[in-house]
Amino acid sequence: MLFEDEEDIFTGGSPKKKFFDIVYHANRNLVEKEIDRLVMRLCIVESLLEKHMDEEAIEMEVKQQSMLPSKEIEGCMMDKYIGLTADILTQNE
Repeated sequence: MLFEDEEDIFTGGSPKKKFFDIVYHANRNLVEKEIDRLVMRLCIVESLLEKHMDEEAIEMEVKQQSMLPSKEIEGCMMDKYIGLTADILTQNE
């Protein structure tokens, strides 16, 4: 992955690393709330996608995309880690 282990002089680590640091030290209820929100969003997106593709086609596409992740997907993942970290931190104050 492009950014997974990359250290940044300004943040002291990748967005993924910072996310997990925060998750392990933040209020458990807040973390559970954010993970529930993320899972619900995933279910909604899958439900919407299933209206246009069957489950087997979705699984094949996910496997294919997972094997050769693009810079777009990697960037999206980092954005999600940053967003989740921010959401947890703002509620944890």
